[in-house]
Amino acid sequence: METNLLFKKTCDHYRECGVLQSIGAILEWDEQTMAPAKASAYRAEQVACIARTLHRLRTLDKVGDWVQTLVDSDLASDPRSQSGSTIRNFARDFTRQKKLPESLVEAISKQAVIGQQAWVQARKESDFSSFAPHLERILRLKREEADAVGFLDERYDALLDDYEPGATTADVEKVLGGLKQQLVPLVRQILDSKKKPDRSIVCRPLSVSCQRRLGISAAELLGFDFQRGRLDTSTHPFSTELGPDDCRITTRYDEDFYLWSFFGTLHEVGHGMYEQGLKPDQYGLPLGKYASLGIHESQSRLWENLVGRSRSFWEFFYPKFQEHHPDLGNVSLDAFYFAVNDVQASPIRVEADEVTYNLHIIIRFELERQLLDERLAVSDLPQAWNEMYDELLGIRPVDDAKGVLQDVHWSAGLIGYFPTYTLGNLYAAQLFAAAEKDTGNLADMFRVGEFAPLLGWMRENVHQQGRRLGSVELVEDVTGEAPDARYLMDHLRRKLLPLYT
Repeated sequence: METNLLFKKTCDHYRECGVLQSIGAILEWDEQTMAPAKASAYRAEQVACIARTLHRLRTLDKVGDWVQTLVDSDLASDPRSQSGSTIRNFARDFTRQKKLPESLVEAISKQAVIGQQAWVQARKESDFSSFAPHLERILRLKREEADAVGFLDERYDALLDDYEPGATTADVEKVLGGLKQQLVPLVRQILDSKKKPDRSIVCRPLSVSCQRRLGISAAELLGFDFQRGRLDTSTHPFSTELGPDDCRITTRYDEDFYLWSFFGTLHEVGHGMYEQGLKPDQYGLPLGKYASLGIHESQSRLWENLVGRSRSFWEFFYPKFQEHHPDLGNVSLDAFYFAVNDVQASPIRVEADEVTYNLHIIIRFELERQLLDERLAVSDLPQAWNEMYDELLGIRPVDDAKGVLQDVHWSAGLIGYFPTYTLGNLYAAQLFAAAEKDTGNLADMFRVGEFAPLLGWMRENVHQQGRRLGSVELVEDVTGEAPDARYLMDHLRRKLLPLYT
């Protein structure tokens, strides 16, 4: 068969896989937002059926033959071209998926649904012991996955590579270790400051309906297209795409702490706008898929923190916020901005400020490595969790719900995911600096409600690149240098030290 026709045939096959995957995503979105509690058992069978069928389609021997022929063709000669990068990713994905037994793929998919439902109930009751057997099963399955895929140094490498292609545990350990050395003294300097914001400002009750309206208003302002997406409620906020024009984001509400939902919404809006910025005509193909979860997290963390927690954003949005929250009518912008950027040792990751957030990630990274390698027993996890929080943040969670059960990730089998949050923070600061260099003073734009220039820059330089480049290559290509933590540290010091000194 002529090479161009074979390339089209292969792309058509993967587009069909994309349709099936989107059907599975609908089931999973419904399971976390709308489905009744007793639906989980059969939903696990449905999700497993989709995963099994999808795995079969992706690992057909004839597909492997097609991909290998394309790898050896002129279409793959330029790895940065549309055809070359598409073929490279086809080959990478096929090789990895072919190593995984169908029975294992099905078992992981099924356990993820069952595990998440068990986690929801355990979290509600703050009872880790009821969730522990599910975590044991998830870990056993993920060890099997890592062993099937293969790894150079440790099992964690195999799982991390699924979320951040090309990254190794040693790479991440070096990045996190270097950040830790800089963050711990900065956190201590801020916490020791006698200057503190009025925390009560962000704890004044606000109805769920008002919080929802504010979240939607901010989402529209930043550029989230509600004709191609929607906002719902879930136990743990998440985003997912159900098709090229169907992006779902969720948040959760607490009437006594409105910033939880607001910044959670902005975080998922960042994810959602990335999905909405991918090329629709490439849906199901590598160029219609995000580069890595680290790059995905760079978008969520950028819009949540570098935009949403900036003073210039609130100079524009605070009057609207006050309209919905009359109790803030006599609170100055200075006082509100300081409260929004309060730095404190909190046991909850999603409530954490920009400085301490990465310490939460370091804790999870270390613990899940130990769990995967069986250096830490599941039964000992709560104690290990509490001890690490005491060591790094000087606090101990009051119960399991605010401690080891606060995140959904492990219940869903997402072992190796957590480091991408910190990588995302690094990428976000560096990409933001590059965007400002190209577009002009972003703060001046935010003050008058102009966010389209930043979103347009991200669309062109990040979103529409898809998986044409790996995350490190993408950052190098766009910013002119390799990923560097100094951009993040400079941002944190420049923003927060004036508030606390």
